[in-house]
Formats: sequence, structure tokens, C-alpha cells
Amino acid sequence: MSRLFMFEKPLGMRDTLPGLYEKKHRVRSRMAETMKLWGYQFIETPALEYYETVGAASAIADQQLFKLLDKEGHTLVLRPDMTAPIARVAASKLLDEDLPVRLAYSANVFRAQQREGGRPAEFEQIGIECLNEDTVSCDGEAIALLISSLKKVGLSEFQVSIGHVGFAQELFVQILGTNGRADALRKFLYEKNYVGYREHVNSLPLSSIDKQRLLQLLQLRGGEEIIGQALDIIENDKGKQAIVELKELWDVIKDYGVEQFVKFDFTIVSHMSYYSGILFEAYAGNVGFPLGNGGRYSLMEKFGKAASATGFAVRIDMLLEALGSSEVENTTHCIFFSQERRKEAFLMASNMHEQGKKAVLQDITGVKNLDAFTKRFSGTTYLIGGSADE
Repeated sequence: MSRLFMFEKPLGMRDTLPGLYEKKHRVRSRMAETMKLWGYQFIETPALEYYETVGAASAIADQQLFKLLDKEGHTLVLRPDMTAPIARVAASKLLDEDLPVRLAYSANVFRAQQREGGRPAEFEQIGIECLNEDTVSCDGEAIALLISSLKKVGLSEFQVSIGHVGFAQELFVQILGTNGRADALRKFLYEKNYVGYREHVNSLPLSSIDKQRLLQLLQLRGGEEIIGQALDIIENDKGKQAIVELKELWDVIKDYGVEQFVKFDFTIVSHMSYYSGILFEAYAGNVGFPLGNGGRYSLMEKFGKAASATGFAVRIDMLLEALGSSEVENTTHCIFFSQERRKEAFLMASNMHEQGKKAVLQDITGVKNLDAFTKRFSGTTYLIGGSADE
């Protein structure tokens, strides 16, 4: 084996060592339990999907897909998100009775990176999908559940920003005339490049009034008072309908009692083409990227079902970064034993396991540095051997 690749990993791939794994497990378990309490059932889908179905429906850029061929020559992809696979399953097996379906998942997704930049090509998402339900109440439920899940894992300082895909879309098309001309502005907003957005708007051959309306969009971030300001810069009915939905959503959020965690942000857009309504993103102060995001989408049509849905996904790695460097206490006990008292040690460990306690068995002759080894365990160390029992 070439020494160059002996310890290397493919671009963007990461190892998860025991300490980090335990942190991820704790966060994942607490969020999953919260989702179950809200009536969401967990589902698993294959890591490999067909490119022509899930790969095409995912709305992830083609150059970010990991592709391979099966033995029949079909192009497969490692799933780049979980929304499209769940839409496939739901459309084929779960929506026959035309009733709302609540699903949850925790899974790794794969998106190829063209350069390292510290960004993983494989990362874990945990999230929910509320399918075949098109009410604003369902959008509010997803946001309230997101907030409840983040609080459950110990995150106390965060914000969920909510917007609507239809507002900026209608404003841009109304002023610029075509979707093509609006794409540049949407790209600036998606990248949070507000300086570039302002410079681009000022360079456009528009009236001063229209330029001012486009620039005012950047100010539409805040509480309930932003609703009136948004109405001042939009003129067509579709844009106003987006504001009506956001106002109704705000009332739902207040009824859940979580409005202190929520702000409006009319600049939110998404690179996912299937989003069709309310959008939201979760942020924490010490993380520069969203911990999670979600919203209303229309994707089941691609799998033959006319059904709307809403959902969200949280990135476990981003959430761990937001939670900080707190250590997970290792309450494992260590039982050292000598050969003549091995059976006694095994019995002690068995009794501890039955009581739900963690216990490691270690032949004392297999440890060269006893002090260093025992420092790995916060539980009591038991030494069974000769006359040196503790």
C-alpha cells in the first residue's frame, strides 16, 4: 500500500473518534426522543439511490453528487439529502389513504466538495417531514418542534429566521421582468452577500424608486412590525399572499409560545428549487452557518403524487459547534483482574451490566501503564487479583 494514502481520507471525509461520537449520540438521541413525542415516526432509506429519480429530484447541484454505476449500467448516487428519498417512499407506499403522514430520520448525506475548505462531504442530518398537509398550522408545528428539539439538547441562545420564497421572487420578477434577471439577486441573498447585492442593484438600469424598493428588502428583518413594511414595497397579489401566510404563521407561533426565538427575514432564499412557500433557518451566535433549515415544498409531484409537505433538517456537526466543547462524562467503571480471579471479575461486571452500569473488563497483564489507562474512566476502578483488591 502506498504510504501517501495509508492514513489519508477522500476529500471532505472525516473520522469520528469516541469522544465526538458520544456527543453526537447524546444530541441525536435527545432530538429523536422529542420528535417521537410529537408523533413523528422514524424511517430509513438506502444510502444509494437512482440518479434519474432521487438524484434529479434532490435539487443538489450535479457536480456535488457522488455517482457510480451498478452492474446493469444504471447510474446511482449517494443520497445528497433526505427529503427526496422520503418523498419517493411516501409517494409509493405511505400516501394511499390521502392522510397526513409525519416522518423523521437521522442519516448521513453526501455532497462532493471541489476543495477542502473545512467543509465535510459526508455529514449527518436529523429532521422531520410532515407530508400531505398544506396548512400554515403544519408550518408552525415544524418550527415549534425545531425550537423544542434545540432546547432539549441544551441550546439556549439561538434564533429561527422565517421568510417566504414567494416574496422576494415576486418582488424581483415584478421589478426586473424575468426570472433570469432575478437569479443574480437571489444568488447574492443566498450567499448572504449583502454588499454585492447593493452594488448590483445600484448598477441596474432602474428608476430610483425601484432601486429603493429592492434595497429596502434588506431591511425587512425583525419582529411583527416588519409585516407592514413588507406590504409597502410589494404590489402584486402573489407577493401580498406570502405576507398573509407569514402573518398567519406568526399567530400560530405565538400560540405555541415560542415567539421569543423567532424573527422575520424576508431576504431568505434557497438553492433548493422545490421550496414553494414558507422558509426558515436556525442560527446560533457562535456558528457562521445555519444549524438547520426547512420550509414548505412541492416535491411529491416528481414521484406521481400531488401532495404538499413541510419539514426541516438539522446538521449535527453544526449543532455540536453551537453547543460548544462541553465534555460527555464517561461514567464507565474499570475492573482489572488477574488470571486466578478472572471468574470473580466477570461476575462483578455482569452484575453491573444488569444494573445498567458501564463496566470494562481488563486483564491486568495486558496494560503496561496502569495509571494512564485508569485516567480514561471516571467510574470506580476495581482491582481483583492477589491481595491487591479494592
